[in-house]
Amino acid sequence: MEILKHLILEYGYFGIFIALVGGIVGLPLPDEVLLLTIGYYAYLGKINLWTAIISSYLGSAIGITISYVLGAKLGLPFLLKYGPKIHLSHSRIHKSQQMFAKHGAWLLLIGYFIPGIRHITGYLAGISRLRLRTFMLYSYVGALFWVTLFVFSGYELGIRWYVVKQSFETYKYVLYFALSALIAIIAISFFFKFKLKKS
Repeated sequence: MEILKHLILEYGYFGIFIALVGGIVGLPLPDEVLLLTIGYYAYLGKINLWTAIISSYLGSAIGITISYVLGAKLGLPFLLKYGPKIHLSHSRIHKSQQMFAKHGAWLLLIGYFIPGIRHITGYLAGISRLRLRTFMLYSYVGALFWVTLFVFSGYELGIRWYVVKQSFETYKYVLYFALSALIAIIAISFFFKFKLKKS
């Protein structure tokens, strides 16, 4: 969170733009958290809401266009070779290929809302030689919806961010205990099922 705060407040709209370009290309950046934080700082009046949305949108659009060009020029071997270096595993790439084969250009539209998928759709569109006009229509419209939704969500949360944070701090030990108990119950049930099968 501190890194995102520094990025937004120190480098402003250019920092937002570069972060979104890198995030969409595949760098391990928390894109949704970044967009929500941008909206929150717009609410605080530290940055302008509409300029922030434009910067975020342009970063997302340029990022996915770079992915498309790399996919078209360098193909699947490039993605398979360098994907794991930016946390795009072979299994994720193959799963995304199957989804792209099934849904085509529509995946460019909705892929932004699926973590791990939005980083690959641009590459796959380029690899499959999807027409540039079709690519731009679906991916740019998808970027607009995604960016606007998350930035406005951060803006609307406003002061509620503090309330949410305080609630989590208050109840986090209860949540940890409940989660630990659930994991223990699942593990015990699996153990007894395994024992019954053996006997």
